[in-house]
Amino acid sequence: MKRIMLFLATNIAIILVLSVTLRILGVERILDEQGVGLDLGSLLVFAALFGFGGAFISLAISKWTAKRMTGAQIIERPKNATEQWLTETVRRHAREAGIGMPEVAIYDSPDINAFATGANRNKALVAVSSGLLKDMSRNEAEAVLAHEVSHVANGDMVTLALIQGVVNTFVIFLSRVIGHLVDRVVFKVERGHGPAFWITTIIAEIVLGILASAIVFWFSRRREFRADAGGARLAGGGNMIAALERLRLTAGQPHLPDRMAAFGINGAIGQGLKRLFMTHPPLEERIAALKTRVLNQGEQGERSAGKSSH
Repeated sequence: MKRIMLFLATNIAIILVLSVTLRILGVERILDEQGVGLDLGSLLVFAALFGFGGAFISLAISKWTAKRMTGAQIIERPKNATEQWLTETVRRHAREAGIGMPEVAIYDSPDINAFATGANRNKALVAVSSGLLKDMSRNEAEAVLAHEVSHVANGDMVTLALIQGVVNTFVIFLSRVIGHLVDRVVFKVERGHGPAFWITTIIAEIVLGILASAIVFWFSRRREFRADAGGARLAGGGNMIAALERLRLTAGQPHLPDRMAAFGINGAIGQGLKRLFMTHPPLEERIAALKTRVLNQGEQGERSAGKSSH
């Protein structure tokens, strides 16, 4: 649960900082129509500007944040055969996926993991752990790289930011409506806003932010299936399945920093309500889905071959 809370803190913190800053500057007073009611149209515009603003600030600094939090070292010039293979593999996959060459990095960690991030699909970052290079075969590692390149090619980071922006917008909007109602109905404030409005708004922002994040995490789980399929297309279905099997057999939890957990190939496991806040589907489900996909593609290929022979 700590991992989930820290991941959510990024966007919630940005919203709260922007909100407090605007209150200090007096900007929010335009939303209080001389003490009676809220201008819902203006509030919605305000919420959208700062809801999407927070999400896109996170996206814009995602590469910088990832490098600082993981200590990832960019491979400017390969120093050995492993780094040469790593950059060439990413270059080949990027070319096949139709995107620009990402920055390639290695970060020091014993776990088997990798991540991709960046605001621009043609200027992304793909990083792998030292543990992945040590414990995975070349075929398995290639499949992981293909999975991360597929995330970039699918535009998952931008789409995730857009969804987060929509969620942020409704959190900001609804929290202020709730705060206003509590201020007027419960505390009978007739003009301006009293302390109850600000306290209720902040509490509502946090609670609604956590609840609404289930939508963001749902998308995060769906995009893993798409990236697995993309990795299979680029590196081969057998290699992608083998890579996921290797991850499944890895003991312990992933060691990516909490704010980076959603961007790794391997995520934490949750049951019950915790499942709603998982960034990744269980590996067993991903493996089963990919095996079904590969089997269906094989059957379609056999049918096509049979038709062409006639």
